[in-house]
Amino acid sequence: MAEVVLRHEMRVMGRALEVRSAGVDALRGYPADLPAQARMRARGLDLSTHRARQVTPELARWANLILVMESKQRDAMVAIDPASRGKIYLLGHWIGQEVPDPYQQPDDVYTLALNLIDQAIASWAGKL
Repeated sequence: MAEVVLRHEMRVMGRALEVRSAGVDALRGYPADLPAQARMRARGLDLSTHRARQVTPELARWANLILVMESKQRDAMVAIDPASRGKIYLLGHWIGQEVPDPYQQPDDVYTLALNLIDQAIASWAGKL
């Protein structure tokens, strides 16, 4: 969800940023789960073509900035590519929040996560 929301916000602001999503525990090739797709569809955004991929050292080195949802993901990223340490931040850095992973969680966790994603991206938008 964060990838799609960030890409959309940057496009609305007229910023040309390439945004890629990858997970430290992603189930490679799997689509976004249905509750996430439904939330994006309700906003007029398409998540149906998303396929999960694992983060790699090469992808970490490609990125100028790596935004993670939770501190444990930041630690995992450093383990994957120690050289990326200085460019890894929590998505919720500027709002002082981690964003919980809603995957296979109750509906209220999706709502919370998406609200935090919106707030966090708004806080990053002027800095990107």
